[in-house]
Amino acid sequence: MSKKKDPVAEENIPAAEENTPETEVPAEEPTAEQLLAEELAAAKDQYLRLYAEYDNFRKRTQKEKEAIYGDAAAKTVEAILPVIDNLDRAVDAAKSAGDLESFKQGVEMTLRQFIDILAKLDVHEVPAEGQPFDPNVHHAVMHIDDESIAESTVVEVFQKGYTLGDRTIRPAMVKVAN
Repeated sequence: MSKKKDPVAEENIPAAEENTPETEVPAEEPTAEQLLAEELAAAKDQYLRLYAEYDNFRKRTQKEKEAIYGDAAAKTVEAILPVIDNLDRAVDAAKSAGDLESFKQGVEMTLRQFIDILAKLDVHEVPAEGQPFDPNVHHAVMHIDDESIAESTVVEVFQKGYTLGDRTIRPAMVKVAN
């Protein structure tokens, strides 16, 4: 049973419409509100990414600061530990021997060792006695009137001062002549 084509039926079937300029539906142009909403969404996305980046940077630098401080403190303590060991030995030697001269020599050697360690860490004593008074590194706690000494000269040091590089850690506590 073969099926025959009906020429009339074929005419009634509409042909697929071709896109011609007359039949093409123009795309709707976005409204100003839609453009602003898209722009706002893009700006918000950019802001959120930038904020997240900054927050990560802040957290990372905070961790780095803490690590640097911890490393510096550990190196400083490590440098000081031999001095503590030598002081312990000096105290033990003084208890057992009772020889004050050897105890004195041991403490002086330990003090020199400690000063050397501080010098390696760039910590130095502030020159004071006989020097002109400098309020950046000296702290005057007493004044004397003495005509034989030049004005604003440090005549006595009550407590030594120290610097770390160019920074004053502790000013020297001094007596100054007027």
